[in-house]
Amino acid sequence: MPAPRTVLLTGAAGGLGTLMRGLLPAHGYTLRLLDVRPVEGEPDAITADLADKDALREAVRGVDAIIHLAGISLESSFDKILRANLEGTYNLYEAAREEGVPRIVFASSNHAVGYTPRPHGPAPHAQETLIPIDTPRRPDTLYGLSKSFGEDLAQFYWDKFALETVSVRIGSCFPEPASVRMLSVWMSPADGARLFHAALTAENVGHTVVYGSSANTRLWWDLTSARELGYEPQDDSEPFAAKLVADQGELDPENEAHAYLGGHFVTDPPIWPY
Repeated sequence: MPAPRTVLLTGAAGGLGTLMRGLLPAHGYTLRLLDVRPVEGEPDAITADLADKDALREAVRGVDAIIHLAGISLESSFDKILRANLEGTYNLYEAAREEGVPRIVFASSNHAVGYTPRPHGPAPHAQETLIPIDTPRRPDTLYGLSKSFGEDLAQFYWDKFALETVSVRIGSCFPEPASVRMLSVWMSPADGARLFHAALTAENVGHTVVYGSSANTRLWWDLTSARELGYEPQDDSEPFAAKLVADQGELDPENEAHAYLGGHFVTDPPIWPY
């Protein structure tokens, strides 16, 4: 579809939001910023909670699309996850439906499939071992469960109301990978902006789910559905591999935290009360 001019960026004060604030304008976007916290250096940003339905309705009014990054991005109690990630995402979709916003790019997560065993063998990056996008969801945390809910919510709003979504199962988007596991799931900030741009402009996406990572040599999952949007990743984590492996060692398949896509999320103790 034609490139949207004005895009609402929720979670604009967060780590990923801050990166995208700096990168997306170069792709031709005017950003309207929203976060529950003030956005440093952005006096026109909207400070509002996802529970504030009137503020959300006003925030989405007149935008061409939404990139939804807001919410809790780590494990937390069920009550907090419920309010921010489930109810908050629902409130945003309702506001978008009411105001006629045609498309949302939803920040899902690899933790929606975190209990999926990671590829093993001598060539885990070989095409035949890559994890497909239609692998059954196996969330590793309440956080991952909330991202599964978000994907289902997106499907429902497409089927019921023709509101399009690209759900991006983000790996780890930082300036550089910080662990050996991250070598397989890392998405450079520049590739993140390229992927969001593709998700905003591809035609007839309905509800499309994609993995979000760079073209890593040690890649674990299949990027076909992302490439079909027009995404062409340019970066690879391998230049960081030697130092990380020297410091941390290779992944050990006997270590449960290394055996699944979700990494330490599958082994961290739960946060009580659930």
